[in-house]
Amino acid sequence: MILSSRSLRQRLGVPAGNGGVVLEPYGSECQQPASYDLRASEEYSLERGMMTLVATMEWVELPGDLAATLRCRSSYARRGLLISGGFVDPGFRGHLTLCLVNMGPEPVSIKAGDRIVQMIFSEVSAGDEIYNGRYQDSNGVVPAR
Repeated sequence: MILSSRSLRQRLGVPAGNGGVVLEPYGSECQQPASYDLRASEEYSLERGMMTLVATMEWVELPGDLAATLRCRSSYARRGLLISGGFVDPGFRGHLTLCLVNMGPEPVSIKAGDRIVQMIFSEVSAGDEIYNGRYQDSNGVVPAR
């Protein structure tokens, strides 16, 4: 089941170890009815055909019973921007590194603080394992390890 904005807000401010969700800094303007918009940490310009890694402004922590899917916001997708690597496992904590590719006909500029991807939270039934991989506690852009 996808979390609603009300369900997500009820989990904010509660530590992830206690079933809460951490999104720091949280912006109420980023809250959508069934998703949360993550923002770019820095300014980027992507020429046509270019790929870059972009860190989210938000530090994210998920509890063991939630996972998240990342999708490019439609305003950027309509300009040809694609995102890959769009899944966040239960228990993840850190900044998310997004892989963005400009497949559109024009350069795409992203300013620091721009809302670039939607994070959709889903409940994980009987979730008893949490992420403990090599990207745990990521800070800023993290290249492939």
